[in-house]
Amino acid sequence: MKKLSLCGALLACLVPASAHAQSDFYAGKRITIIVGSESGGGYDTHARVMSRHFGRFLSGNPTIIVQNMPGAGSIVATNYLYNVAPKDGTSLGIIQRTMLTAKLARLDGVQFDPMQINWVGNLTTEVGMVVSWHNHPVKTAQDLFTKELIVGGAGVAADTEATPRLLNAVLGTKFKIVSGYRGNTNIMLALENGEIGGLGDWAWPNIKTRRPDFLRDRKINLLMQLGFEKLDDAPADIPLVMDFAKTDDDRKVLQLYFAQKQVARPVMAPPGVPTDRMQTLRTAFNAMVKDKEAIADAIRSGVEISATSSDDVGKVMALIAATPPHISDRLAEALKPR
Repeated sequence: MKKLSLCGALLACLVPASAHAQSDFYAGKRITIIVGSESGGGYDTHARVMSRHFGRFLSGNPTIIVQNMPGAGSIVATNYLYNVAPKDGTSLGIIQRTMLTAKLARLDGVQFDPMQINWVGNLTTEVGMVVSWHNHPVKTAQDLFTKELIVGGAGVAADTEATPRLLNAVLGTKFKIVSGYRGNTNIMLALENGEIGGLGDWAWPNIKTRRPDFLRDRKINLLMQLGFEKLDDAPADIPLVMDFAKTDDDRKVLQLYFAQKQVARPVMAPPGVPTDRMQTLRTAFNAMVKDKEAIADAIRSGVEISATSSDDVGKVMALIAATPPHISDRLAEALKPR
């Protein structure tokens, strides 16, 4: 009995010590949030809002910094996080949502498996818009099928390129993509300077909060909503992309691609982070996205935060995993750069 009592006493000491060590892990530590896009855009703004608040919900209140790592629509950043970054919970990433289907779409340069990524959560959902400049001949969704619209792109996997390429292949639109812009900020300048005629995918929340003058002064034409349901706060006569699907397979390909809009700002950690530490990160994240101070800061910064979690990313990943081969083949072919 004495030996059992001694073992019990030792276990009682060890368990609290382990829990205490875990809770103190972030004390004096620095967390780096890698952003897979240029500074100044929506992903970067969300990252900086997160950096100001996330530490408050972690025991030890770690310092949080943001590092931009643009390239190939977040492929460079995701490759780094997956293969190089520390796997101890001190490196996180806010990557472009097209990374969720990057392997399925067989994009060049992908050195990661989205199914093996540790998803911390999702900062918001959003619907995109196809837009043209106010004086461009393309003024309606129907015009997209008969007239060329030159749009700017920020990388092979970025929404600004992937979406119009997909719509050309699946629906027969006539986008011409000019690649090489270093993020949406530069694309906006190109639009105002007349270098391009529009955008093949621009997040509706970003239009409203970051360039409300474009709406107020009618500087852009809203052509098509890129989502599953019409927005409550957008003009009712702007058609949905789904309205133009001609076949059931067309619809399935579009549904697979635009499901990513439900997790518009996914936050990831590398594979290999200890399970208990991932739980700590997810618990803190879930608290942050419901925090009034963080939500107010996001609004002041011109972005939105929704109360979402890693479960929302998981649902989209489950949809991707269950995709029939002929649909994934069609998506891969549609997204192939030409």
